[in-house]
Amino acid sequence: MSDHNESSGDVDIAANLATIQHNIDEAAAAVNRQSADITLVCVSKTHDAAHVRGALEAGRRVFGENRVQEAAEKWPGLKQDFSDVELHLIGPLQSNKAREAMRLFDVIETLDRPKLARTFARLRDETGHCPELYIQINIGQEPQKAGIDPADADAFIRECIEDLALPITGLMCIPPVDEEPAPHFALLGKIADRHGLKVRSMGMSGDYECAIRMGATHVRVGTAIFGHRAYNIGENA
Repeated sequence: MSDHNESSGDVDIAANLATIQHNIDEAAAAVNRQSADITLVCVSKTHDAAHVRGALEAGRRVFGENRVQEAAEKWPGLKQDFSDVELHLIGPLQSNKAREAMRLFDVIETLDRPKLARTFARLRDETGHCPELYIQINIGQEPQKAGIDPADADAFIRECIEDLALPITGLMCIPPVDEEPAPHFALLGKIADRHGLKVRSMGMSGDYECAIRMGATHVRVGTAIFGHRAYNIGENA
């Protein structure tokens, strides 16, 4: 991992994106899926606006950020030139940052606990607005990771949808780094199927092709597009 961001001149972002799209197309075709049904979330966390602009100019419009503050600083200027961007929050969210996150992001992928769900519901009632939400499942039951335990997922999903009437459209997971990801992706798919949730955000730079073969609708790719980051926040790309 490098100590500094590589400048946009050091990384051919358009070529990287073309390679990734080719891999997405092949992984989808291998399981008789349409690659148009798979959304590439370009994980731009820690990369500056000039770096991100390379992906925007290559036609990409769906991006993932880990931090509310970083997104608030980076994206307003970019959105002046690219107004059709869809911005996803893929990092952990403190309840006290929920209001700003709901204003900044089109999708929040990291709804991971009842307190946050209740905060979203309260702010939705207050403002009349709520972004699309995915529930994060701690698919490998790892103590250091955020997310709902798979055993608790059904009850929590029902609470969010039926009791709080939140706009839950899918699930997100990050499998353990030292385990075969396919069984974890399969489990996320089973949980999603039980609740009629179509969106499965799973798969990152190292395993997105496997995730697509296992039914991912969204893959979160950062390093394979932009190069190494200056620092790492969480493990969501």
